Amino acid sequence: MELLQAEPALYTGLVFLFSLLVGSFLNVVIHRLPKMMEAEWASQCAELRGEVLPPATRYNLWLPRSACPSCGHMITALENIPLLSWLWLRGRCSACGTAISARYPLVELFTALLSAAVAWKWGMSVQTLGALLLVWTLIALAFIDLDTTLLPDDLTLPLLWLGLLFNLNGHFTSLSSAVIGAIAGYLLLWSVYWLFKLATGKEGMGFGDFKLLAALGAWLGWEMLPIIILLSSVVGAVVGIAMIVFIRHDRRIPIPFGPYLAGGGLVALFFGADLTHAYLARI
Repeated sequence: MELLQAEPALYTGLVFLFSLLVGSFLNVVIHRLPKMMEAEWASQCAELRGEVLPPATRYNLWLPRSACPSCGHMITALENIPLLSWLWLRGRCSACGTAISARYPLVELFTALLSAAVAWKWGMSVQTLGALLLVWTLIALAFIDLDTTLLPDDLTLPLLWLGLLFNLNGHFTSLSSAVIGAIAGYLLLWSVYWLFKLATGKEGMGFGDFKLLAALGAWLGWEMLPIIILLSSVVGAVVGIAMIVFIRHDRRIPIPFGPYLAGGGLVALFFGADLTHAYLARI
């Protein structure tokens, strides 16, 4: 432990390597959690209808083993090494040659890079543990929302409570700021949702967005909410307009807002205090 404290580069490198494994697990969460939710909803609907569904094959984050979706080839341990296996296989299944999406190694690399940045910024501390949990959960939520336009309660609600827990001793902000941030984050987007719905008769965002902003408020405090909202709204608007103009995205198809909230939260986590001080210095 003393060696790691004395050598921040070594500590950061170890966090990077460990987080590659975490990124690999996040790929599993991103792929399987929505399917697990769909199966649970189907079971609940069948129960309400008085139907009895046949026993389902066990499916969770651990079972069954990962396999090629095309040929069913079980992924071996050597084929499941983060980054390296994808490069070694040249992005293709070893059995049937079907292309493996480059998103898998990119998620692993993105997770590792952000985790290393956390380790470098906070060193060996409770803040590093908390920030890593926040970063990993935001990555999973962002990609799940991109794929399904869902922000699962199984991730957003524990994230909110963890934020309050870590701020009991003020690790990222004061407890009062965290509580106000959670309340204000939820009510802010809740109000926007209802104003938009009353004005247009349409739903502009999902309830998961309220919970995600509440969670970010619980972690970073109410002071960071303006930065998160500003960054996510501006980037979301630019990307949305670009998609409509350049790739003819159908305006009736919703664009998930969760990835932009997650991105705004990450910027606020790393640079929020500096951005706030720079803004106040100009006033």
